[in-house]
Amino acid sequence: MNKNIKDKIIRICNEKIDKKGETVGLSFYAFFENKNTNPELLMEVALWWIKEEKLDHFEKALKIKQMIENIND
Repeated sequence: MNKNIKDKIIRICNEKIDKKGETVGLSFYAFFENKNTNPELLMEVALWWIKEEKLDHFEKALKIKQMIENIND
């Protein structure tokens, strides 16, 4: 996963946690606009979320943030 999307995921997780608390959940769609402007990146994150990590549709933002921070490129 490239640095830009990792940074964006961490930023959005932080925003959601700040607004709604540490138990807030989100899906991978939270990191993308409603328009499909970058299908390759959407699929990369979706594959990571669904196939590689086998995460549920909604997961705790804190969990996702920690997982992304632990990805070594």
